[in-house]
Amino acid sequence: ATNENLPPNVIKQLAKELKNLDETPPEGIKVGVNDDDFSTIFADIEGPAGTPYENGVFRMKLILTHDFPHSPPKGYFLTKIFHPNIASNGEICVNALKKDWSPSLGLRHVLMVVRCLLIEPFPESALNEQAGKMLLDNYDEYARHARLYTSIHAKPKTKLKTGAISESTTALNVGQTHTSLCNVDQKTLASGGVPLQQPSPLAPTANIVKGGNSLDQPLTAETAVSGSAAPPSLTMKKEAGLAKLPADKKKIDARKKSLKRL
Repeated sequence: ATNENLPPNVIKQLAKELKNLDETPPEGIKVGVNDDDFSTIFADIEGPAGTPYENGVFRMKLILTHDFPHSPPKGYFLTKIFHPNIASNGEICVNALKKDWSPSLGLRHVLMVVRCLLIEPFPESALNEQAGKMLLDNYDEYARHARLYTSIHAKPKTKLKTGAISESTTALNVGQTHTSLCNVDQKTLASGGVPLQQPSPLAPTANIVKGGNSLDQPLTAETAVSGSAAPPSLTMKKEAGLAKLPADKKKIDARKKSLKRL
């Protein structure tokens, strides 16, 4: 995975926090990561009971900047939602991601605050003015709009993979560079499969016929020098040539005897 936006010490701390979130997730929240960039965190948030968002699942993402954790992550809802503090482009307006941010606050705190925002919106600092005004003037109408959006958009087609974070962050903790390759091997072995081995460009190849037997093996420089492996076709020709020698010798001996008699 590429994590060029984050310094190594931040990546290690982030890996620990992501693993903790994966093993003990907050109530109603499931977390996932982008396999190509750990600075993008995904989360599925279940709509809290007793709110217009109940029975819905809302996907959001947190984008960590290069100077994280000194600056807060940027939060966006990927699922369309009718909420005073969430703009039409998904941007989230919450103090935890702005003036109340502190480097000591972790991702768990941010995710829990965002879910609480679904329970108690703040229409005074609305990004969606229509939702904010409707919430103040006519809650029933606001709730009807919010439930309609929830029923249409908050039904996820795909779920975040469980256990993927612990698997991915293992490579970060040990400081391996080829993270994506390690992840593929781990997933293959976990599923009971056998990882494919890439053939070496220096290894001799064999021509395989339909029956599955290796009949003709091309001669390589190595085998030609060592003489350890001769192609079957050359061996057959050599044996055929040796078989002809005794017959030719008999003919020559018979001619010599005839000449002596003369």
